[in-house]
Amino acid sequence: MPFTPFHLGPALGLGLPLRRYVHVPTFILANVIVDVESFLVLFLGLRYPLHGYFHTFLLALLTGLILGYAMFLLERFFQPLYKVFFLETADNLNVKSFVVAGALGTTLHVLLDSPLYTDIRPFYPLTINPLYNPTLSLEVYSVCVWMGILGIIYYAGLLAFSAYKKSHQKA
Repeated sequence: MPFTPFHLGPALGLGLPLRRYVHVPTFILANVIVDVESFLVLFLGLRYPLHGYFHTFLLALLTGLILGYAMFLLERFFQPLYKVFFLETADNLNVKSFVVAGALGTTLHVLLDSPLYTDIRPFYPLTINPLYNPTLSLEVYSVCVWMGILGIIYYAGLLAFSAYKKSHQKA
């Protein structure tokens, strides 16, 4: 799924319900950051595989760990914004929740892309892709769409519950 919104589906559908344990903004960003590589290949017309090294479990995991730590360092600047959008529930998230969110998000990205594309080498330095199975394309995309729908419904429920709580606190 080169640079597509499909990866946002699992990010929302899994991240929002787990927001007490993983840092949701990190998880969302981690699910899509891997496709920056594909975007640059397409945009700059590079002679490089569309799904190169960042679409390997090894580099995706490393990227997720670095992203998680960077997001932890930036937390104090963005926390008020995250709370306004109900992406965080508590102040007690620790570095582990950021790093785990980053690692899970980038790894999930590679796992979802691996059955779809012949140029992905998820187990680099091995040059084969044992997960490649294009007959799963419809299922992978369907899971992403349905996870997105569930994530949006969950988020709408968060907003509605928050509005309900505010209206009853005033009364």
